[in-house]
Amino acid sequence: MIFDTHAHYDDEAFDSDREELLEMLPGAGIGSVVNIAASPGSIDECLALAHKYPYVYCALGIHPEHCAEMTDELLEEIRVKLRDEKALAVGEIGLDYYWPEPDHETQKYWFARQLRLAVEEDLPVVIHSREAAADTMRIMKENHNGKTGGVVHCYSYSAEQAKEYVKMGYYIGIGGVLTFKNARKLVEVVREIPLEHLLLETDCPYLAPVPCRGKRNSSLNLPYVVSKMAQIKGIPEEEVIRVTEQNAMKMYRL
Repeated sequence: MIFDTHAHYDDEAFDSDREELLEMLPGAGIGSVVNIAASPGSIDECLALAHKYPYVYCALGIHPEHCAEMTDELLEEIRVKLRDEKALAVGEIGLDYYWPEPDHETQKYWFARQLRLAVEEDLPVVIHSREAAADTMRIMKENHNGKTGGVVHCYSYSAEQAKEYVKMGYYIGIGGVLTFKNARKLVEVVREIPLEHLLLETDCPYLAPVPCRGKRNSSLNLPYVVSKMAQIKGIPEEEVIRVTEQNAMKMYRL
């Protein structure tokens, strides 16, 4: 079944039909979902959601957009909650230079701290990186270097850099952007990187694939990504589903 490795079902976009939607996923071919925390307030929400459904898990960490809210005390609270059986990874963490705030030094500091937390707790990492390619690679090499595995989610850089991440022991997260007309760089990544190193994700409610682009995304739209990936690779859709599910199970240690 399809494994959605990166979702945000605690987002307010799902407030009107969250339970109904999550309950229908197994019947629609979605076997597992990892719900990813981003802000301090989402940590407990993600854990609660994971405990409500046997096929939902979570990753706990603070997104670069919210890292100015980080404190040593919060980091230790996250450490304790990461020991919950439904918490599978540290994430999403990383760098986002698209916006000027939080400042880059604050982002880099807490990114490194959370990478080291993952090493200390022996958990994989879920990496967010936007317009920060060089700093992301450097900080990951210095503080993690593939030690506990992980994924560079919503990948947006070159195929050459993707190959370097794969050599370091990371997976590459592929979502709805693959279906966009302007996704030539990501199409090249999928063509060049072996299927054994790719993961399926939605980042829902964001980044819905064509033909749903601009609408609220959900795991139900992943077959569009599967279809595009199969087309690029020249393999059956069933093979894409089977191998990416195996990859996710391996990375998340399920």
